[in-house]
Amino acid sequence: MAQGQQVKIRKSLVLFLKGAATPIALYVKDPEAEYRELQQILKMPTQRVIEKETNGPIKKISVPSNQITAVAIQEEQYV
Repeated sequence: MAQGQQVKIRKSLVLFLKGAATPIALYVKDPEAEYRELQQILKMPTQRVIEKETNGPIKKISVPSNQITAVAIQEEQYV
C-alpha cells in the first residue's frame, strides 16, 4: 500500500436467501438500523414484501420476507 493512504471501513447489509448460492450484499446508509428493522420483520408471523433502495451495484431489491433465511452486517476495508 502506498504511503499516506488511509484504510477505510464500510459496512454492508448481507441477505441470505432461500435457494440462492451466494448472499446479497446491500450498501445502505445505516446498515445497523436496516439490520434491526429486518430482524423485527423476520420475527413477525406474517409475510411481507421488503423493498430497499441501496447505494451499491444493486440499486433496488424486492424480496418476500419468508425467502430471507438470515441477515448479517459485513465490514469491508478499502482505500
